[in-house]
Amino acid sequence: MTNLQTPIDYLKGVGPNRADLLRKELGIHTFQDLINLFPNRYLDRTKYYKINQLQQNAAEIQVIGKITKFEEVAQKRGKRLVATFKDDTGTMELVWFRGQKWIRESLKLNTSYVIFGKTNWYNGKFSMPHPDIELLTEHQANLRSAMQAIYPSTEKLSNKGITNRVMTKIMQNLFLETKGKYAETLSKKMLSENKLISKSEALFNIHFPQDSEALSKAQFRLKFEELFYIQLQLILKNLIHKTKIKGFPFEKVGTHFNQFFKHHLPFELTNAQKRVIKEIRQDLGSNAQMNRLLQGDVGSGKTIVALMSILIALDNGFQACLMAPTAILSVQHYTGLLEMCNDLNISIRLLQGSTKTSERRKIHEMLENGELDLLIGTHALLEDKVKFKNLGLAIIDEQHRFGVKQRSKLWKKNTFPPHVLVMTATPIPRTLAMSVYGDLDISIIDELPPGRKAIKTVHRYDSNRLKVFRFIRDEIAKKRQVYIVYPLIQESAQMDYKDLMDGYESLSREFPMPDYQISIVHGKMKPADKEFEMQRFVKGQTQIMVATTVIEVGVNVPNASVMVIESAERFGLAQLHQLRGRVGRGAEQSYCILMSSHKLSENSKKRIQTMTSTNDGFEIAEVDLRLRGPGDIMGTQQSGVLNLRIADIVKDHNIQQHARYWAKQVLDKDPSLGHPENAIILETYRQMSKYKNIWNYIS
Repeated sequence: MTNLQTPIDYLKGVGPNRADLLRKELGIHTFQDLINLFPNRYLDRTKYYKINQLQQNAAEIQVIGKITKFEEVAQKRGKRLVATFKDDTGTMELVWFRGQKWIRESLKLNTSYVIFGKTNWYNGKFSMPHPDIELLTEHQANLRSAMQAIYPSTEKLSNKGITNRVMTKIMQNLFLETKGKYAETLSKKMLSENKLISKSEALFNIHFPQDSEALSKAQFRLKFEELFYIQLQLILKNLIHKTKIKGFPFEKVGTHFNQFFKHHLPFELTNAQKRVIKEIRQDLGSNAQMNRLLQGDVGSGKTIVALMSILIALDNGFQACLMAPTAILSVQHYTGLLEMCNDLNISIRLLQGSTKTSERRKIHEMLENGELDLLIGTHALLEDKVKFKNLGLAIIDEQHRFGVKQRSKLWKKNTFPPHVLVMTATPIPRTLAMSVYGDLDISIIDELPPGRKAIKTVHRYDSNRLKVFRFIRDEIAKKRQVYIVYPLIQESAQMDYKDLMDGYESLSREFPMPDYQISIVHGKMKPADKEFEMQRFVKGQTQIMVATTVIEVGVNVPNASVMVIESAERFGLAQLHQLRGRVGRGAEQSYCILMSSHKLSENSKKRIQTMTSTNDGFEIAEVDLRLRGPGDIMGTQQSGVLNLRIADIVKDHNIQQHARYWAKQVLDKDPSLGHPENAIILETYRQMSKYKNIWNYIS
């Protein structure tokens, strides 16, 4: 069998120049890379258009006709070659901007050709730039399948003559070279029980499908395989983590926990909170390091779960820390936990970038001698100077805002890595969580505390602004407070700042002193000024808080009942949901008003419609995933898992669940993949790990 790691240069029909282009443009270095260049879509090759049937929608089509003349047309730089192409219903133009000499010599006048490509409408006629072109006789002879694979391409490849027809020919040469035989990658049991076709059959039918049924079987087989090995790797990583990375066993639940639970718990825990605390206790009581993701919608009560986990650590003689992404959020955690632990005799301190040197010195000293039980702060916790006597639990809030390297620094704060609980109020769709965080244990708080009223969300156009102001006045008259948030997009920070200041000035006119007091908070302010304004609002000294998205996380004012989001169309769904979560924290009915212009894109309409129809963060996250795709949601830090070759996390979530089920089945029975029936799986896994350029996910 041909070695699939053979460089692409050695394949017939490629050669050094084409090989160089394929490497640069499509990342194809080896035979293996080429076989995994799966088509984007398929064209029905039995369908042809007449020229008089063409429409101005730039679709890719096939036409049969003849070239009746060539001419070279001068343009600003060089010349373009234009051919008149004719069938029995009309004429169109074929255009080449490069390679004119070769084109002119290889094509004959008044000979029947099949052309394929995208049409343009220009100067009252249709044209097709750089078409795929084939003699009709050859086209009919080559028509082994009604379905023509269309491969990913770039403008540079097309301009250099590597058309779809050339790619198809190169792929045919690859199958001839390898004799169409490819090593199997799944066990016999998996193939038979899932009714999967062989690897060789799947690869042939993905590139040269005989019909739609053969294509469907090939796609299912290859998608299942791709997702199976990703899930296998994630589950294996989790298993290895639990068996090899020892954690501190927290063997008892003691005074701190019991005293708080019996005498100081501010409200009855929901069933979801009880379930999650039980899952965390089981982790902490095992000999393995906890590595758990806690997901909970805005206001679902993650903080109380975090505190009760901290109390277990303290009961076992360990210190804990809680790291938040912003100073505002760290202050909120500090004041909230300080209040709840008031009667528990626990030493708590706050450490930020702005903490004074004398206070820092005191904190460092208390940490090292064990006087300090709980340290709350921002990235400042990661500094080398911050040394704990016995750190047993590290909690990271809004984990998606921290890089992997930053998180790993916390691991080195003790001889054994501390237990890690990462929390997020940004619901992650199940389909995505399974792929990106499949190596973590996941807990979900999926119910809100009783008594919380659902926030009423409405959409209003800018032309309704006076009615909105009237509503705000009515709410302030009831002694409520109001947020008014303006978008902040980095690229246009100047413009956004102007928006904010213009808004502040018009609000000052509409809500004049001394009857009304307005706070303003934005990213250009000094931390101390920002904190001063925040505190005025928290204490109820101001009724309106005008802000940018700096208040997206970390402001808890139960008396605030209205959230007005200006230019709501410029926000993503996750951000809109987070902002809405700043209200609805008290017993009163709360409102979120989405302001926008009348000019809305389809996606903007969908986002606003979603926000007004549901308060469920997980439902919102699923819509967000469909609108933006996984890459945008997870950002570049998690991009590895998203470089899928054929599967689609959103569309193929059922296949992914099925693949994860099988990966778990295999590893439950054979964690080391040592059984003879799993030899193929083990070998494939090793190969994927060895050739990282093939499967971007494996690390």
